[in-house]
Amino acid sequence: MPTPFLSSEEYDERAHQLYNEGQYDEALEVLREGLALYPNSVELHIGVGYARLARDEYAWARQSFEKALVLDPDHEDAIAGLGETLLKFGARDQALARFRHILELGYADDIDLVLQIGRALFREDMIGEAREFFEIAAREANEMAEAAACLGYVRHRGGDDDGAINALKRALQLDDEHAEARIYLANILYDRGDYEGSLSQLERTEPDDHWEELGIWRLIELKKSLYRLADDDPELAPWEDRLSELAGEPDDIDEMLSEIETRVNEEEAARERGQLELFGAMLSDLAGQKVSDTLEHRILLNDGRIYVGSWDRIVRAMRDANKAMTGRSVQEFMATEASRGYSITGVKIPIGDAESFIRGSANAGLLRIVR
Repeated sequence: MPTPFLSSEEYDERAHQLYNEGQYDEALEVLREGLALYPNSVELHIGVGYARLARDEYAWARQSFEKALVLDPDHEDAIAGLGETLLKFGARDQALARFRHILELGYADDIDLVLQIGRALFREDMIGEAREFFEIAAREANEMAEAAACLGYVRHRGGDDDGAINALKRALQLDDEHAEARIYLANILYDRGDYEGSLSQLERTEPDDHWEELGIWRLIELKKSLYRLADDDPELAPWEDRLSELAGEPDDIDEMLSEIETRVNEEEAARERGQLELFGAMLSDLAGQKVSDTLEHRILLNDGRIYVGSWDRIVRAMRDANKAMTGRSVQEFMATEASRGYSITGVKIPIGDAESFIRGSANAGLLRIVR
């Protein structure tokens, strides 16, 4: 039942708080309750649109934003929300036209809104367009760390590492506790081979600052190599604990897939043993001959590790070496690594099979195929 005596603004505030807490279903219920009393509230329709967008209900989100724009055709938040929704439908030109209309309406100094638009474009790989809006934000709010950091992210994705480093350092000058900017800077330095500089940045973060495993893995690897720490050094324990938290516990489906994969591997090993017994004499004759290079591959990771074998065996070995992927399937390992690689390099890595995954990773600069 509707709560008596609440204004539309109060409904909007309640829903906004729930939205910020990630409680999208509850926010939507509050907004519906408010609209039952105030059907012409632009803010409530916009709120429904963003709640729907957060729930990936794009058609419903578009309808809510369009209703808001019928009531107020120049409402900047409704225009931005509609633009984000159009991006989800692949209507990039229409979305960009909506975003630029916001600038024409004079909202270039609404930094939060401009950053919101830039992030939406960035997520859809519209790097040049995202940079346009991040540059506006950085210009309009040159003392805002988040604006400088976003400019750093987009410069990196656009291939301008020097510009990215400058922007990220500027962000850290403005806000020394901007963990996301510091981790991003550390990863760029690592990829450029500045391992001491990378570790210097990573050491100024806490485990809970990290929401991706890559930075933690690199910190652990660098501490082991530069400080000669043992695998079981207590200094590494909090970071390994955070890796486990981010990996999460395998669910029933993960465990089932892992069990199936184990059985398949055991059957494959049994078949291989049978083949060895059947063709023992032939193998003996060939013992002194060099194995064809086409049967064995060699890859070199950026951290110096080397893996040798068939494509499938290399990927399995990479998975087994990753403590955070214990109990996970090879397919899940490739999907996780491909997602992480894309977030760092912007290069999509295929995961249809082991060879495509390795070659895609090499193309992204994450490893090198030696043979």
